[in-house]
Amino acid sequence: MQVIGLCRFSYPCLGGFQVGHDNMEARIEYLYNHVRLEERFRLFETVALPGLKAQTDRDFELIVLVGTSLPKPHLERLHDLVDTLPQVRIVTEPPRPHREVMKEILNRARHDPSQPCAQFRFDDDDAVGIDFIAKLRKAVDDSAALLVQHKSVALDWNKGFIAEFGAGGIRATPTYRPFYTAALAMFVNGSCPLTIMNFAHDNLPRFMPAISFPDQAMYIRGHNDFNDSRQKTTKRVELKSLSNDQTKLFRNRFAIDINAVRAAYKSD
Repeated sequence: MQVIGLCRFSYPCLGGFQVGHDNMEARIEYLYNHVRLEERFRLFETVALPGLKAQTDRDFELIVLVGTSLPKPHLERLHDLVDTLPQVRIVTEPPRPHREVMKEILNRARHDPSQPCAQFRFDDDDAVGIDFIAKLRKAVDDSAALLVQHKSVALDWNKGFIAEFGAGGIRATPTYRPFYTAALAMFVNGSCPLTIMNFAHDNLPRFMPAISFPDQAMYIRGHNDFNDSRQKTTKRVELKSLSNDQTKLFRNRFAIDINAVRAAYKSD
């Protein structure tokens, strides 16, 4: 079964952001702001990519979507970061309606649309457990009798951490949230054109059967100044410095090295 992930890396789309902009020029200026992009690169390198590189099942593809307007030095830097991860493919697109372009890319990536696939969304400041792909395949196998009866089924791992990263290291808190963006996947049956981007992540259970797995922590949701969802008033989250046991868990479950995080931010 083909497993496809899709990551939007500062792609200036039409819609798709909770924070509004008057025009596309303003959105591009916001997305490509030096401080913002520097943080996205740091998080992508030290938080998002390590767990993907350490996956116990490496049979997956991650498409990273960027805009055609992304400055060449940043595009080259991005290529350098993913060069050691052959599962990653960078795709460039001009500004287009958010869901339209995301759905098109996912369906275009299917090797054989007549066969089922699994899809997941991936934010550049999040992380998934190193066994996410393996658990996803096992969930599909274990749920086969249900899956064959439906066009699509949501598969959700609902425990993880909210975490903040900086020169001081990592501050975090455990969290339980069903149908978060991170560690959420969708099984799509053969000859079905639906994609995980047809739906808002927390609305998936409204449109299809959904299975949740309250296993050990499977995701880390990045908490930073440029979270799109935090540009409006949101509930405050209390974070604490990682304990020794949590530091080991972040390293063993997500391949995140606290010293690498500190080093990435030390120039601030």
